[in-house]
Amino acid sequence: MTSRTAFITGIPGFAGSFLAEELLACGYRVVGTMREGESTHHLSAIEHRITLFEADILDAEHNRKLVRKFKPDYIFHLAAMASVGRSFEMERMTFLVNFEGTLNMLDAARAHAGLRKFVFVSSADCYGVFAPKNKTLREDQPLNPVSPYGIAKAAAEQAARYYHRAYNLPVVVARSFNHSGPRQSDSFAIPSFAHQIAAIESGLHKPELLVGDLSARRDISDVRDIVRGYRLLAERGKPGNIYQLCSGRAVAMSRVLEMLLKTSHRRIPVRVDKTRLRKADIPILKGDNRKAVRELGYAPRHSLQSTVADTLNYWRHELSGQSTRE
Repeated sequence: MTSRTAFITGIPGFAGSFLAEELLACGYRVVGTMREGESTHHLSAIEHRITLFEADILDAEHNRKLVRKFKPDYIFHLAAMASVGRSFEMERMTFLVNFEGTLNMLDAARAHAGLRKFVFVSSADCYGVFAPKNKTLREDQPLNPVSPYGIAKAAAEQAARYYHRAYNLPVVVARSFNHSGPRQSDSFAIPSFAHQIAAIESGLHKPELLVGDLSARRDISDVRDIVRGYRLLAERGKPGNIYQLCSGRAVAMSRVLEMLLKTSHRRIPVRVDKTRLRKADIPILKGDNRKAVRELGYAPRHSLQSTVADTLNYWRHELSGQSTRE
């Protein structure tokens, strides 16, 4: 039996590397694209089992050639400018990569007649500001994005669904809520906390943990659950549909930090750093995952406690060599 081929844009990244592992474990042949010179550190355990190519997401013709060459059964489009906070500083690049880059991949997919599913990875940041502030969001919630990242993702969602209507492209949209775990950049809250704690434990950082707004409440999933959701979307998702991948619970970032501090053997003081306070932040973000549970069989398997513990242990391991060299 011939293996199903999966084509992943942004494969060396946080979620991309875990998705590659998920697909390999399920018998897929995996092809992926990366930026020129991008690190493959996250792929070190599986690099010999996958096919990698450098490709600029803004180079439409090159991406068309790669899709034409490998004739994938499934395309997972993850490549993006991923930071909401940095999108305010890099507005134009965020719009180009997250919208035009998606158009390029949709065009490449449209030219491939054998495609079974195109999974577009979107974000709950598309919802932006809504009322009441504590409502549980469903897939039919109107979009009102307030960040360049959210605006670009919302526009790309609309383009993806247009390609389904106009060209019958088998697109499904994964509207993912916050997810964390090992390998995530420390420009995000949980790995930032974990990295700082690990650095303090190793004597690489003074004993003070800098934080932003800890009152924000977020629906946080484990990245390994989210990427399993992406696979299920490819296998079972209905073309033209949007599926929320989330835990269905909102937890305050202060509670997440408390979990991390309890796993440390050090007593670490915490200080709010005003430079870490984000513009136009959303106080509460909580999703309803019942559609994904009902139609995909999606079921989160990792507890938040295990996610934060694994993230801290990841940073302890990453920094372990540095402390001995200092």
